[in-house]
Amino acid sequence: MKLLSTYTTILLTSLLISAVTLIVFPVSVLAQGEASLGIVDVSDLVSATEVPQTVVATEAVGGGGTYYDSYPRETLPGQEVQSDFVVGPGKFELELAPGESETVEIIISNRMGQGELFEFQTEDAVGSKDGSAAVSLLGERTGPYSLKDFISVPYEKFYLEHGQRVRVPVTVAIPADAEPGGWYGSLLTLITSDPNQSAGVTGAKPGSTIISRIGTLFFVTSPGNINREGSLIDFSTLSGKRVFLDGPIDLGLTYENTGSVHLSPYGRITITNIIGEEVGLVDMQPWFILPKSLRTKEVSWDREFLIGRYQATVELNRGYDDIVDEMTFTFWVLPWKIMLVAFAATFIFFLILRFIFTRFEFKRKN
Repeated sequence: MKLLSTYTTILLTSLLISAVTLIVFPVSVLAQGEASLGIVDVSDLVSATEVPQTVVATEAVGGGGTYYDSYPRETLPGQEVQSDFVVGPGKFELELAPGESETVEIIISNRMGQGELFEFQTEDAVGSKDGSAAVSLLGERTGPYSLKDFISVPYEKFYLEHGQRVRVPVTVAIPADAEPGGWYGSLLTLITSDPNQSAGVTGAKPGSTIISRIGTLFFVTSPGNINREGSLIDFSTLSGKRVFLDGPIDLGLTYENTGSVHLSPYGRITITNIIGEEVGLVDMQPWFILPKSLRTKEVSWDREFLIGRYQATVELNRGYDDIVDEMTFTFWVLPWKIMLVAFAATFIFFLILRFIFTRFEFKRKN
């Protein structure tokens, strides 16, 4: 009986080990297969209790795997196909001391007409040396006011169906050893088109990959010993001409920022005619100029009837310490149709006078 009991114990133990092996082995093989396909286990990102009902685990078309995220989805009010996607807002201005962080929210809407895999990238931003561009993104290069390594999102890829929008928290964290001044970068939202579909895109070669991206700018100021310095350096017409045949008149203001943080000047332009009467007023809302750069702001002025000499005067607040720069220049508008009619009328008038004086004799009464 004792020997039988021992055999029974060994047999039951063997059966238990075999059962466990049969159950565990297929699971481990499946896990390896998923890893080789690039499928991410959601438990690696968040615990099961932290996953809300809006979690998406969708296999991205052409993405080579499944991407999990917990970004809240919403349905757009309209389902019209616009063949584009929308990202907003376009710019954030933050003030963060060294060691501080702040989280903001961007909203991305898919109106492409099909589901798309979205991806985030960060790049540094700089201004223009000649005033031709407001911002230039540097790609993989590092800028003098680098912010790209301090911008982060919970998940860098997510899949969005047509007619959906997603809310993404974006965190900007300034290192504790950061120096006072400005930090400038951009979070880019992009999609990569299927090469098999790019032939239908205007200007695209068949089989080529089209990357569409929209950037959200981040301007961060770290308080301390910072330098705000800038001024208006030029005010004229964009073309440089001073005589025009008709309107509109395109004006340009060039502002130079020589400080260490971005500036936001604002002001107004007044137009007066040859007798000093105000005939035009253009209000200019604040616009930004990044440090150590130039930016030309374009302003268009027009009215129904333009003729004669005009004077344009700009009063521009520099965007700090309430300092105002003022510049003035003159220009002429000589519409050829009106001038031609006036010349023709004058010519005919003198012809009539000449005819009258040569054909008739006027005698004074005694």
